Amino acid sequence: MKTLTIADGRRFAVRQLRTLRRHLTTPSKDDTPLLGTSRRRWVRRIPYAVAIILQASLIPAGIATLVGFYDLVLPVAAALTVAQTTPLFLAITRPLAAWWISAPTLVLTAAITARHHQLMGSWPWTAPMIISYLFLLLALGLRESRATVLSVWIATFLLTVLTTTLGLPRSGDGTTVLLIALSGAVLLLGWAVRDRAVARRLLTEQEQISEVERERRTLLEERARIARELHDVVAHHMSVIAVQAASAPYRIEGVPAGAAEEFTAIAGTARESLAEMRRLLGVLRSEDTAGEKTPQPGVGQLAQLAETVGRAGVPVELTVDDGLADRVPQAVGLSAYRVVQEALANVVRHAPGARVWVSLSADGPELRLTVVNAPPPHRTESLEASVEGTGQGLVGMRERVRLVDGRLDTGPLPDGGFKVAAVLPLDPPQETTA
Repeated sequence: MKTLTIADGRRFAVRQLRTLRRHLTTPSKDDTPLLGTSRRRWVRRIPYAVAIILQASLIPAGIATLVGFYDLVLPVAAALTVAQTTPLFLAITRPLAAWWISAPTLVLTAAITARHHQLMGSWPWTAPMIISYLFLLLALGLRESRATVLSVWIATFLLTVLTTTLGLPRSGDGTTVLLIALSGAVLLLGWAVRDRAVARRLLTEQEQISEVERERRTLLEERARIARELHDVVAHHMSVIAVQAASAPYRIEGVPAGAAEEFTAIAGTARESLAEMRRLLGVLRSEDTAGEKTPQPGVGQLAQLAETVGRAGVPVELTVDDGLADRVPQAVGLSAYRVVQEALANVVRHAPGARVWVSLSADGPELRLTVVNAPPPHRTESLEASVEGTGQGLVGMRERVRLVDGRLDTGPLPDGGFKVAAVLPLDPPQETTA
């Protein structure tokens, strides 16, 4: 077992003092005033108001104490008191620098008053000195790092012990223990408040990041789902093209050889396109959606959707123009169906029992879709946690509408209901040539 020598102890003490000095001379890089990040102006002014109030009360009290109990001349008493309280303003932005002014002033005041005191005067610290020093430590605890806060308390303890035991004719009374205990408590309070504020700020930032990531993930999931459904829409038409092109030479008599070869080439290209689409679709499909091969719904399936929602306790009144289902392109019909589906799911989740009116009508080259729900018949708790919709919400609606170059308008109604209105083009946009 290694034996510790006096030299080892001396080296250890030197290392600890160097560490203490480093922490005491390394202030925080943040020079923002205390409470300076608050949005309210009056909150940002609180530290300055506290400093002014302390100055106005502690300077007269400190001068009176030093003159009355320690027989100091007025200029000396005023200089010591001002030097002790003025750093409170500096502590608003640079508390460690303010401490380097206040701490030596404490020791100097104790050294001077040790030889000029009356028996009724407390020593080495007076009440105004303790109050001023504690407020400065509170500012320091709110701003500096844990290592600096601990180093300041250790330095306060050492300065107090040295002041009362070395080279001074009078030993300290209860104010010595009082300052050590209160300084530790105030530094701990400031440290705890600062850590709580930092934790709340980090939590708020994390919640904002999580919300952005959640919206981004929802958008990507909806886009992937749209891509899968578009595959089914386009694959149907490509299959028809392939079949028609392959069977054209047999269905039409007298087709020239060149035309027959052209039909064969068209059929081959269509089959290659279908194969390529299926390979790309494999990247978008997840394991739980690998079996989505059923035909995609459209305007013709809205009646069945309304009936299903009605069985869930939400009466739906559906109005669709005659023959509209045959006029709506498949991609537009799918988008309209998904918008109505999500709107009805939101009613079931957030306004259970409310009556809903769904209308689809053709207005020239546009399909106008409206879903309006009344307020719930009685105040009920949201079924958000127990009823699941498509999981996309307004983000999915907007992506669906944007896919077909449409417009979406959503918002609450004055009577407490909600409205979802979409305008979808019935014909694809025509390209223009310059």
